[in-house]
Amino acid sequence: MLEWSVNDNIWLKRTAILHQLAYKNKTDSGLLEIIICNCLGSDEFFINKAIGWALREYSKTEPEWVKTFINKYEGSLSSLSIKEAMKYII
Repeated sequence: MLEWSVNDNIWLKRTAILHQLAYKNKTDSGLLEIIICNCLGSDEFFINKAIGWALREYSKTEPEWVKTFINKYEGSLSSLSIKEAMKYII
């Protein structure tokens, strides 16, 4: 997944971002952070949407981790990614 996250193919990148989507408490947050960071700065809608989706799903299990991640990378995350990630965080 790390190799895919730095590939030029957006669909491989997107798959890398989303591969832990249903893992819940078994999500490797360190790996998730690295993969998302590898994709930051993209202007590709499907990449930014996937980042938000992955963070939103993980926020159902670890909302504090997601809040911390967003605060840490707020300047690099797209507004779409932040909007999607914060959907269930109050």
